[in-house]
Amino acid sequence: MTSPHLTRRLLVSALSVLALVSASSGLAAGAPLPEPRTAAAAPSFTDDFDGPAGSAADGGKWQIETGDNVNNHERQYYTAGNSNAALDGQGHLVITARRENPNNYQCWYGTCQYTSARLNTSGKFSQTYGHVEARMKVPRGQGMWPAFWMLGDDIGQVGWPNSGEIDVMENVGFEPSTIHGTLHGPGYSGSGGIGAAYTLPGGQAFADDFHTFAVDWAPDSVTWSVDGNAYQRRTPADLGGHTWVFNKPFFLILNLAVGGYWPGDPDGSTSFPQQLVVDHVRVTTSNLRPPA
Repeated sequence: MTSPHLTRRLLVSALSVLALVSASSGLAAGAPLPEPRTAAAAPSFTDDFDGPAGSAADGGKWQIETGDNVNNHERQYYTAGNSNAALDGQGHLVITARRENPNNYQCWYGTCQYTSARLNTSGKFSQTYGHVEARMKVPRGQGMWPAFWMLGDDIGQVGWPNSGEIDVMENVGFEPSTIHGTLHGPGYSGSGGIGAAYTLPGGQAFADDFHTFAVDWAPDSVTWSVDGNAYQRRTPADLGGHTWVFNKPFFLILNLAVGGYWPGDPDGSTSFPQQLVVDHVRVTTSNLRPPA
């Protein structure tokens, strides 16, 4: 994934095509998470993004993807280093989308209009099953598309969607109060992904505060939650006879896209820069939340 060619292959993911999700979740909104069956485990992966302001994300944990997204018709160019992804010195990773093109970046549609960042743990960390969470504050505005998600380690061998994809959280700017969690695999990819939405009560916007987005992943199920409130659970029975491809290692991805088929382009109401602020990312091998 260090070359633009591999980046483009990986970008044929839920960020390339998700537009519709199934509304049937099997869990009432706000339901408690299932009772864990094991004792709490220390995180197998954790990043609290501590470090000097302006420094890049930990290269031992994350790699930075570069390039544009032809497949999804996004508008940004993902840049290297700390140009659009940097620590703020207060325990956060800040992924910034800007309306700019400082280096004459070229995108699928011509000269790029925006820059942003995308990070992943491919080749550095992957895991099968467990509790996966990120505490984040999303950006706001038409055309914004932040996401926290996972791809199967074997994507380079089997391609997408056979690799499988677990979208822990996606938000599109025209739905400020709603996030989506989705599974993608062979026969249920793109607009046929299996998932559901979670909406904050009372017109609250996700961009107003930090929220914890998580999945609890077991051999025969994936359960999504927001701030500890489970809102959907998926099992092989939900796939209409298609193959469950979630019994193998997956790696993590964080990104902030601008525009694309699902969110649409920014418009006159969209202000820049916009930021996805990440407080922490943690993974444990049990289905219990990691220690605070």
